[in-house]
Amino acid sequence: MTSPDSLVLRVTGRPVGCYVTRPELPARLAPRPYLHPVTTLAGTAVTEVSPADHAHHLGVGVAVPDVEGHNFWGGRTFVRDRGPAELCNHGAQRHTGFQLRDPDGFVEELRWVAAGTELLRERRTVAATGLTDTAWALDFTFSLTNVTAGPLTIGSPATNGRPGAAYGGFFWRARKEARPPEVFTADREGEAEVHGTRADWLALTGTGWTLVFAGATEDTRRDPWFVRAAEYPGVGSSLASAERLPVEPGGTVVRRVVTVVADGGLARDEAAALVRTAVSQ
Repeated sequence: MTSPDSLVLRVTGRPVGCYVTRPELPARLAPRPYLHPVTTLAGTAVTEVSPADHAHHLGVGVAVPDVEGHNFWGGRTFVRDRGPAELCNHGAQRHTGFQLRDPDGFVEELRWVAAGTELLRERRTVAATGLTDTAWALDFTFSLTNVTAGPLTIGSPATNGRPGAAYGGFFWRARKEARPPEVFTADREGEAEVHGTRADWLALTGTGWTLVFAGATEDTRRDPWFVRAAEYPGVGSSLASAERLPVEPGGTVVRRVVTVVADGGLARDEAAALVRTAVSQ
């Protein structure tokens, strides 16, 4: 269910995304605001929420599996020398209000709370911009500030001992189809070649749609891409790929990802041109 604070994103009056601020979800799914459905301009849905394979995947948003041992991703927690485990360690992202709310975007404040304690305060800025008759861009920035009295660190299953599983940060769960989507960058192709690498942009192409993700700041471009295609379609930017990310008291981590949402399949040159335009706007 949505709340009165939820909103619809529009591009030139056309609805392209619904933002749910206070979803009614069990604690195990790490409740948090998310965008779903997100669609192309022609109306093709390019997100999923709580699919059968991963109930804690919630459209487009920010999800982190380890903030000082608290799970803001949902599902099981990877424990070193033990593996995935069901723990009562889930946190929640709580919407506190909009500082700006327009048809084409918003600025939101959130509190990241676990075990009755606020760990992080987030400012989230999201904007939808038209690019062509068949493509638009979702500009997504999040700023996480440590509001505790001491330092904290952000981790991932990879930093806890599971190679290749450095998920955590911006994450987009795409629609699952009969065939896995194609994955490519400017110089690589295929999930195995792209996953865990750094690239200015990354494209995911399904049946009648393409998503092109780009890190829009230097810090964001330093984060490797987390990519899944065969098991399920999803793309994220890894905050903690090889080492835990420290955040001092009062310190802030900022990341910005711009995603082109296009109808049809895009070739490399088309993807590169559209994402250049989207990031420069």
